[in-house]
Order: sequence, then structure tokens, then C-alpha cells
Amino acid sequence: MRLTDFRCYAALDLELDPTPVALYGANGAGKTNLLEALSFLVPGRGLRSAGAEGVARKDASGPAEAWAVFAEMETRDGEVRLGVGARNGGRRETRIDGEPAPQGELARLVPMIWLTPAQDRLFAGPRADRLKFFDRLVYAADPAHAEAATAYDKVRTRRQRLLDEGQADPAWLNALESEMAGHGVAMAAARLDALIRLQGEIDARPEGAFPQADLALDGAVEADLADGLDAGAAEDRFAAALRDGRRRDGAAGRTLTRGPHRTELVARHRDKDQAAGDCSTGEQKALILTLALAQARALARQGGVAPLLLFDEACAHLDAPRREGLAREILATGSQAWLTGVERILFEPFAERVQYFEVDAARVERSA
Repeated sequence: MRLTDFRCYAALDLELDPTPVALYGANGAGKTNLLEALSFLVPGRGLRSAGAEGVARKDASGPAEAWAVFAEMETRDGEVRLGVGARNGGRRETRIDGEPAPQGELARLVPMIWLTPAQDRLFAGPRADRLKFFDRLVYAADPAHAEAATAYDKVRTRRQRLLDEGQADPAWLNALESEMAGHGVAMAAARLDALIRLQGEIDARPEGAFPQADLALDGAVEADLADGLDAGAAEDRFAAALRDGRRRDGAAGRTLTRGPHRTELVARHRDKDQAAGDCSTGEQKALILTLALAQARALARQGGVAPLLLFDEACAHLDAPRREGLAREILATGSQAWLTGVERILFEPFAERVQYFEVDAARVERSA
């Protein structure tokens, strides 16, 4: 892995083996920046949602003219060289084996799951954050889901702009709503498929270190598909709902019609029979890890590839038995997990099966 002018790193070159990576050091040393750099090796704005325009290294003279992340990785297609970066605040560029490539190809090559401290109380926070987290899990298994979601949001924005103007051609709105319905049903179908697989993985491990969760999706389109409506009929029903909701959506300035953008991920702590949002911070963190680790197992089992795991401050709010359980779960998946923490002792349950790096003021040194 090599970085050039990324966040606090002017230059960095790391040689790694396939085992998990433990990054330890004081707050602000640059640990999370390394995880963020890796998160740009899949489509999206990175684990901090900063986008290509927000990660160039800054000094007294201002931001660097260009930044880059390069990695040599073992993937399902064998060894590949991946590069991403941007020049002069422009759009992100992607290269695979030195050749320009679409971002979507990265998702196929490098399934990735990440967790950040901001998600520690995910189930008690805004609905949109839970849906974004769940969609990330879906993306890791089904890269086409990201394409459908991006297309859906673009069409939804165009429709709303026409409604805001108040003089849209009904035929043009019909066409947009039909396209929106097609993408929306594809999104809902991918979510339902992922939910079934995820719940199956959770149910298959009743004696794990992390609590079992009961999951559901509360969404109009998802409900139609779950009730047996075929995709074509579900698209027609959603398009009709959009048509009937034009006046309301136009008056509100946003799409109030229930679609995949308003779906809710519902989770309960099974043993306590309690809504996840009512659980303690530590229990919510454990439930989030339950979902992430279950998806990692599902990908390794069904897709034949272990995802890259980026767990920022993964051990925060976890007691010793759960830290030990986290190590066991990660090692069992075969994933290369990147974990951060302020102290090396947090990663002792990995014993010798982890590579340690001490991070101090943007210097990264391997430690025995």
C-alpha cells in the first residue's frame, strides 16, 4: 500500500502480509486516515464521506495539487494493482493494472465492509444512517446495488426539480417515475436477498461472542416483494404511488412518497427481546459487529472471497470476552481486517496472528 499526499501522509509505503493489521497510537496520529485511504478503493466518498475533494494533504501553502492511493492486492481475479487519486480538486480517477477503469469494477474486485465510531449508536440515530449502513453491507455482496441506488437518486432528484418548478410535462414525469420505479424495485430486491442471507448467518451461530439480532426491512416496495408481488407489478404499483403523490411531493420539496429511500432497517436484540435502539452503547456496538461479521462470513461462504474489513476503534465499548470473540470471528473469516486502537494491548487476543504497526504523527512503523 502506498500513499501520496493523502491527509497527513506526504508519502507512505507499507509492505504487508495477508493477516489482520493492528494500528495503534495516540488520538490524531493518523490511524483512521489509513483506513480512509483503503476505503477509496471501492466506489463512494470514503468512510468519512469526504469525497475526492476533501482528502488532499494540506500544509501552510494549502492543499496538495494531487493525491493518490495505490495497492497491490490478492483478489478473486488474482493479483491486481489498484490506483485511485485526483488532481487539482478534480474528480477521482481509477486505474486497474495501470489502465483507466470505472469505479464500479473496484467493488467487484474488492468487497469491503467498514465500521466507524460514528456508528456506535447507529440504531438510536437517524433512520437514513441505518439504511446507509445496511446498503453498504449489500454493496459488498452485490456491486450492482450501488449502481441502482445511484441511478435511483439521480432520477429522484430530476423528478423533484420538475415538481418544484410546478410546470412539468406529465408525460415526462411519467417516464421519470417509471425509471425511478425500476431502479427502486431492483434496490428493494437486493436488500431483501441480503437480509435473508444475513439473518441465516446470524441464526446459524447461536453460541457466538456477539448477540443474535432479529432483522427486518420496513419499506413499501420491500413489503410488496416480500408478499409475493412480482417485479413488474411492484414497479407499476410504485410508479402509481409516485404519480398520485406528485402534488404532495411538490409542496413538500422532497419525495414523501414511500420508496426505497425511506426504508427502515429494524433490529432487535434477540436475547433481551429489546429494540436495538433501546440497548446500551456497548450492546449496540456488539449488534453492529454481529451484522458486519455475519456479512463477512456470508461473502466468504457464498462468494468464495473474504472481504476487506476496516474497523475503526473496533474494541471501544467492548469488554475482554468480546474482544477475544472479535479476534476469533475475524480470524475465522480469513479476512484481512484493519483495526485501530489507542493501545496495543487491545489486540492481544490475536496473539501472533496479527501484524502490528505503531502510528505516531503520520509515521508508521512495524513492531514485533
